[in-house]
Amino acid sequence: MARDRRLTPIDVYKRSLVGEKCDEKNWDFKLIPQTTARLVKEYGIRIEKQSFIPEGALADRIFQAGKSLLVELGVFNMTTGRIMKVTEDEIRDAVKYAPREVTLGAGRDAAHMVQRKSGGANYGLKPIIQGGPTGAPVSEAMFLPMHISYAQEAVVDTIVNGVLSTYQGDDVTPANPIESKAVKVEQQLIRLAASMAGRPGMGV
Repeated sequence: MARDRRLTPIDVYKRSLVGEKCDEKNWDFKLIPQTTARLVKEYGIRIEKQSFIPEGALADRIFQAGKSLLVELGVFNMTTGRIMKVTEDEIRDAVKYAPREVTLGAGRDAAHMVQRKSGGANYGLKPIIQGGPTGAPVSEAMFLPMHISYAQEAVVDTIVNGVLSTYQGDDVTPANPIESKAVKVEQQLIRLAASMAGRPGMGV
């Protein structure tokens, strides 16, 4: 039976409000590891040390196992403490309609991320390399120089930034005006870092 429409962010949000309640420790230390271990056996997944990237039938089994894991368990929302369920059809639609190419950044600093298929003509393309402290807290004094150090590395294509641990000496904590101001300042400093490294259009 054809579905009327694809899953939207609003659908996901609503499910995070009404889904089954779950304890985070139970999710992390019981549901995920136990279900994953069972599916590894069911799908006969065994990674050989000499195979850096699984291909062929093994790659297909890994995908099927991952899909089974997602359908069976869903996605845990830490904020609401509830499980968001998805169907196999919704997963199939998400894969079908996912973008095949994304441009990160602009101008001469843009990085192009394209889908690579096993054995395909573009399989050997260089992967996108993202550099940065990746959400880690960074002091106000080190924030700008640290991001400049990542941006000036030619091998780095885009920045995954850190977060300010303080703003004007005050701790940055969730859900208050200081957090809002810190986020704005972070973006300004990251753009400044990219410009000072000679890569103003770098993706962030």
